[in-house]
Amino acid sequence: MAVSRYDQRKNYEEAEANAIGTEYVRAGLLPAADASKVRELLTDYVSQRVLFYTTRGTRELDQINASTARLQSDLWAVIEARAAAQPTPVVALTASGMNDVLNSQGYTQAAWWNRIPIAAWGLMGAIAICSNLLLGYASRQRNGKTTRFFILPVLVSVSFFLIADLDSPRGGVIRVSPQNLRSLSLALRTP
Repeated sequence: MAVSRYDQRKNYEEAEANAIGTEYVRAGLLPAADASKVRELLTDYVSQRVLFYTTRGTRELDQINASTARLQSDLWAVIEARAAAQPTPVVALTASGMNDVLNSQGYTQAAWWNRIPIAAWGLMGAIAICSNLLLGYASRQRNGKTTRFFILPVLVSVSFFLIADLDSPRGGVIRVSPQNLRSLSLALRTP
């Protein structure tokens, strides 16, 4: 479960970068003033999305989410105004692309909230306790080889550590790196 959720978070990061990059290109279909505004906002938006992936603190994350919401409103306002003034298929294409950008952020957020249920953690804990109780019961017969009795608890501990680490997107050692968003950010800032 944890590995599939980690993969899902990685895939949504890639999809988010693709949606933003595509909309950046489509913005060129708008009139020059709107295209410039949308591209400037998308460049700032990518920076906020990179910060979303790299920030660990809740206070900073709240600020990032507020800034992201503001940028989304500003982006949509530009597209909405253009669509109202000039409802053409080209403008509809840019509106659809902006919708993809906004949706991709929501999908990413949902993937980050999707965690292993408490009941599954309880079951894994019960299995670990029972396994160790059985190991202790089997160790009543002292035959001099006590080192092998440490193998199961160590393996269970390491596997729990890896599962917990993969399941916690903001903490731990294994985290989703926003490689695609960073690459896009560099590409957008290069003239």
